[in-house]
Amino acid sequence: MSKASASLDPRTPVVVGVGQVEQRVTDPATAREPVALLADAARAATTDSGASGLAAAVDTVAVIKILTHRYSDPAALVAADLGIEPARRIVTDDGGNYPLALLNRACTEIATGRSDGWLIGGAEAWRSRVAGRSIWTDQPSDAVPTEVLTNQEPLGHPGEWARKIFMPIEIYPLFENALRAREGWTIDEHRDRLAKLWAAFNEVATGNPHAWIRQAFSPDDIRDASPDNRMVGFPYTKLMNANNAVEQAAAFFVTSVGRARDLGIPSDRWVFPWSGTDAHEHWYVSHRWDLAEAPAIRIAGRTALELAGVGTDDLAHVDVYSCFPSAVQIAAKEIGLGTDRPLTVTGGLSFAGGPWNNYVSHSIATMVERLRDEAGSVGLVTGNGGFLTKHSFGVFSSAPPETTYRHADLQADVDVLPRRDLCEVATPEDGPATVETSTVMHDRDGAPERAIIAALLPDGRRVWGSSSDPAVMERFVTVETHGDRGTIDSEGTYRPD
Repeated sequence: MSKASASLDPRTPVVVGVGQVEQRVTDPATAREPVALLADAARAATTDSGASGLAAAVDTVAVIKILTHRYSDPAALVAADLGIEPARRIVTDDGGNYPLALLNRACTEIATGRSDGWLIGGAEAWRSRVAGRSIWTDQPSDAVPTEVLTNQEPLGHPGEWARKIFMPIEIYPLFENALRAREGWTIDEHRDRLAKLWAAFNEVATGNPHAWIRQAFSPDDIRDASPDNRMVGFPYTKLMNANNAVEQAAAFFVTSVGRARDLGIPSDRWVFPWSGTDAHEHWYVSHRWDLAEAPAIRIAGRTALELAGVGTDDLAHVDVYSCFPSAVQIAAKEIGLGTDRPLTVTGGLSFAGGPWNNYVSHSIATMVERLRDEAGSVGLVTGNGGFLTKHSFGVFSSAPPETTYRHADLQADVDVLPRRDLCEVATPEDGPATVETSTVMHDRDGAPERAIIAALLPDGRRVWGSSSDPAVMERFVTVETHGDRGTIDSEGTYRPD
């Protein structure tokens, strides 16, 4: 044990073991189910720590939501597989922020003496499930976890659902095109920038042994629609969307320094969370002031750095949540990171894999490995849930923090920011609608199918519209339409002036 490690407060939280697994089977009937994959990842994390008794030493097992109705308490199934009986079992609702939000909570509890160790992780086997995998454990409904973390509201507003706008593949391109208009990029310039950004993510994935797609793609391969890379929601081709057709699991252990010492975990396995923050935007997309901005990211992301006593130039490694390019660009801008630097350690959700709610468990595990390899370096991990809705941040290093772990919930700072009202049903008396942003959704054959429009009324309310008019759709993908005026009728149909 190093001299610095020996002098640490025994309540200092530390990540001591990480594990990632994936399965690639041709016959879905031979695929292991998600809870089995997660238990495998936990065993890998135990081996990574060097302490065989690590799993039995934790008091909390927390499992990120797995997309199946078969599990009522997946944490209990994982614990049983590992042969442990934790005092507390936690499961979450939907949200890619949860792995980091749980880590922030674990660190706070460990630092204040309310816990000695957590196992956090998740798993998905969506590829085999879609292919017909059905031999998964059916857990009785009366098996309930100690705690369920639930979202405060559904992630979509009823007024959005009424206009059939409720999928990430529909909403993130709206953010993207709002950003294009804000920055003044031409459509071709914008698409070239996206291709270059995503090719950089792909390059990282080719060197990640746990990445689901390690094939190299050129910027042109990513930018241009093809039979294998259809256009989805303009300007996003398939390769710019999160890839959930994966079978992956990741898990990590966080304990106190005191518990790590008791277990004999070598200090060269320790990675210290220095700070963490959490906040969400105005919950519904309809209520956000500007669809090219994410003020909760700005507030919580920059505060995480301030609490850790570092700036963006001090970050050797960064993993920005990357479900779609707009999530990366907006977050990078809000935090103060340039997009000309590496922004992922995994390769991102398109290439490393997008196992629904659990990607950040993989980014945390990979970040821990990077920081161990580069002693004393500092890294930032971000998490995002919903539609740029919920955010969590964590600053990490293999070096001990100069002060105790610091956490802040910044929600009060976000809640006072301006917000818009939603006009759910427009009438002629509401006046003309000015296009704020749009996208054009394409069918499975890559043909344009429906334009989705976010527009602002003269009184500042937001209104949603759509159009299947070929001429309207063609205009939305060929020229800048931000600022165009039109009408949106009571059925939600947009017609240009």
